[in-house]
Amino acid sequence: MNIQTLRNIIVLAEKLNFTRAAEELNIVQPALSRQIKQLEDEVGAILFKRDKRNVALTPAGEYFVKESKKLIANADRMTKQAAYIHHGDVGEIRIGFTHSIMQTILPSILKTMNAQIPGIKTVLREMNNRDQYLALQQNELDIGFATNPLIPFNLTSKVLHIDNFAVLLPEDHPVTISNYTNFSVFSTDQFIFPSVADGPNYVHILESICIDAGFNPKVVHETDSASSSFRLVEAGLGISLEPISSLHDHNFPIKSIELDNIAQKAKLTMIWNPERESEYPILFELLKNWSVE
Repeated sequence: MNIQTLRNIIVLAEKLNFTRAAEELNIVQPALSRQIKQLEDEVGAILFKRDKRNVALTPAGEYFVKESKKLIANADRMTKQAAYIHHGDVGEIRIGFTHSIMQTILPSILKTMNAQIPGIKTVLREMNNRDQYLALQQNELDIGFATNPLIPFNLTSKVLHIDNFAVLLPEDHPVTISNYTNFSVFSTDQFIFPSVADGPNYVHILESICIDAGFNPKVVHETDSASSSFRLVEAGLGISLEPISSLHDHNFPIKSIELDNIAQKAKLTMIWNPERESEYPILFELLKNWSVE
């Protein structure tokens, strides 16, 4: 078993056709078939069901391909990091973030990193909470920045900033900052929320704002994109709740009311796999001690 064989099995798993997979890999089909058979013999499991017409992954094959992707990602990263070290470079850090993080603390964090660790390269990916958890656990990210995350047991976290929530309203909504009394005034409104699957703890906190005001929210649209939520509010399709920082520099024709008198807060949180600390000790020490100026 070698890295190239693992790459080949991943391509076959995507194509589910020996001929097309062989063409993409630029090898002959019989050679690919022999590779897969030899790998199955080595592993001691059938990875693909095949007949004259169809190819499909077995349960063992699904597991093997998933783990192969992780191994290849780690091998690619190891190779790249070794080259960085050889040439005296700091290396690359992969960062996931949610919209409100980019609107508040992340630019300042990146500026501090670049000033104190010259030469570091950052790869940025906007992702919801759930995708960050998965990417961190599979070593596809080094650090995540999420809002009110539910931290998996094998990850570490630190709250870096606490923000007020705001309710976002269409411009013609009858409630304004001047006549707003408490959140119960929105009991008959339709809401736009993120999906529970992509951030259960965050959605639970949004729901609790409504429940504390004496009603259950009627959710008519779900989106994990803050800009999509802004557009839906603008179109009069519902109202939304966002960290007040999400509104920084936005140009959407909507209005907002900051909810500074409720218990629920948006906790902007850094998440990481503690195994990564030994690879970037200076960076993690910097981030652990970072605070909003």
